[in-house]
Amino acid sequence: EFGLGFRLTIDQHAQFARELVRELAGELGGELAAGILDSPQKTEQEVAAQRERVAALRGKLSGMKGEKAARLADVAYALVRHSVWIVGGDGWAYDIGYGGLYSNTGGQMSKATPLGAVAKFAAGGKPRPKKDLGLMAMAYGDVYVAQLAMGANDTQTVKAFVEAEAWEGPSILIAYSHCIAHGINMSRATDQQKRAVDSGHWMLYRYNPALLAEGKNPMILDSRQPTLPIAEYMLSEARYKMLTKSHPDAAERFLAQAQRDATARWRRYEQLVALHAAEVGAPAGAPRP
Repeated sequence: EFGLGFRLTIDQHAQFARELVRELAGELGGELAAGILDSPQKTEQEVAAQRERVAALRGKLSGMKGEKAARLADVAYALVRHSVWIVGGDGWAYDIGYGGLYSNTGGQMSKATPLGAVAKFAAGGKPRPKKDLGLMAMAYGDVYVAQLAMGANDTQTVKAFVEAEAWEGPSILIAYSHCIAHGINMSRATDQQKRAVDSGHWMLYRYNPALLAEGKNPMILDSRQPTLPIAEYMLSEARYKMLTKSHPDAAERFLAQAQRDATARWRRYEQLVALHAAEVGAPAGAPRP
């Protein structure tokens, strides 16, 4: 709610500032006013140029009198494009901030907890698979969605941030974030991210609605077909491995189910790529490295 309120405030200030620029154009200078009002601000260079124009605007306003000039000086900041980012953890994103029924923080089980993981309130392993937040967000059609893991593919991570920033609408980036509660060697945490991707536990993809306007497939699968058994990834983390000692029968079932889920997840996302390609009449293409 805070992020939405901040976004709405900036947008309202920008609208008010533009109205004042139009009204004061004669005193500000037609060229400066037009430059401020007509700037698309799509690129970093255009945003930088707008900052220079707003600095010039402030210089002129400092020598002007009147209530309108004073008001414009207060909201002139909003004439430069602002990007609002909200950063939260899994409990916030999947439960608390999403409308979950209870708070999930500090290593507790949440809807982001993977199948079979041991956590607070799930000592016998979580019996249900995690929520697919990305798939739910993609269903809206006008939301940029990407799932990323910097330790597995830093290039894809950078691409996702750049594309999310460029999209004129809501964007969601779902990043693999290692945690000491996972029971791993934190000095080798990026290696664990790679295992998660190589096993198919964590998919890398980008859904970019901007590509639809170009007649291109908006769904880009950046993961390759899994090459690592899911058990090799899971048993390298204490949150899964401890279950083999406390509940060995359950652990065996969870490992088998997790492998089936990983295989099905890969096929499901392959089908999504093909489905979106068919909708725009574009080739499905191959998974991106």
